[in-house]
Amino acid sequence: MTPDRPLLGIALMIGFTATAPVMDAFAKLAAPAIGVGQILTFRFVLQTLLLAPFALALAQLAWPGRVDWGLHLLRAALILIATAAFFSAIRVMPLADAIAIFFVAPFMLTLMGAVFLGETIGWRRIAACALGFAGALMIIRPSLEVFGATALLPLVAAFCFACYLILTRHIARRIPPVALQFWTALVASGLILPALWLAPAGFAPLATVMPEGLFWVWLIGVGVVATASHLMISFALKFAPAATLAPLQYLEIIAATALGFAIFDDLPDRQTFAGIALIVASGLYVFLRERRLNRDSLPAAPPPV
Repeated sequence: MTPDRPLLGIALMIGFTATAPVMDAFAKLAAPAIGVGQILTFRFVLQTLLLAPFALALAQLAWPGRVDWGLHLLRAALILIATAAFFSAIRVMPLADAIAIFFVAPFMLTLMGAVFLGETIGWRRIAACALGFAGALMIIRPSLEVFGATALLPLVAAFCFACYLILTRHIARRIPPVALQFWTALVASGLILPALWLAPAGFAPLATVMPEGLFWVWLIGVGVVATASHLMISFALKFAPAATLAPLQYLEIIAATALGFAIFDDLPDRQTFAGIALIVASGLYVFLRERRLNRDSLPAAPPPV
């Protein structure tokens, strides 16, 4: 069993929060011409193809047992539903708005880590999560009145993603991250491809078209960036408890806000920047506290002779 290395886990989680919104931006760019099902197919099939040679080179493609197959199937279904719900939301919602609603996920993850994994959560960490969550609420612009039922899709994505991370934490210590992400992507591909094949004609979410021009770039970008970002979060959960990493996920809103402004001309207002400040404060607090606890846990130096 791999020992916890909180600072490494935190660094990898920050890497995930910086790259995951890039995948979302690619998906939003592809959305005007490509259906959600086809975007999902590129996302998971490319991840499978990219990870296969690395898993083979690292001798990590041992055939999973019956229990592990069940876990891979459940993780694949959860991440497939979460991604489909979120990609469907950002087709009509601003990227930063959808991610802001999605940020109930870290709060869910913290509670689930305590309930299902027995992880210790002190009041300071709960307070940091609450502060970050308050910042996320300040950024939320969409509502049921503006976007209708679409505004609920990021909440569906948040719940499924939190469950996905809990399962990842459960098995990441005994299954290497590359193999873990390979099998999950392979199973997800096995779920989405038949759905595309069997979808009735005229059902837009699962319609398929031949991409043209830059849409090839957007689709390939979804798969490549998804592979990199989810490898980072798998390694992060291998080295650090879910409750430690949960508040750091709020940092993702910074990248989402920057991309939303640069690509889609979504300019944050003062209240949005105030929310981002709260999110950053909660993430920095967790990092600094974890660093102090890690330093305090080191054995004392022997006295000079």
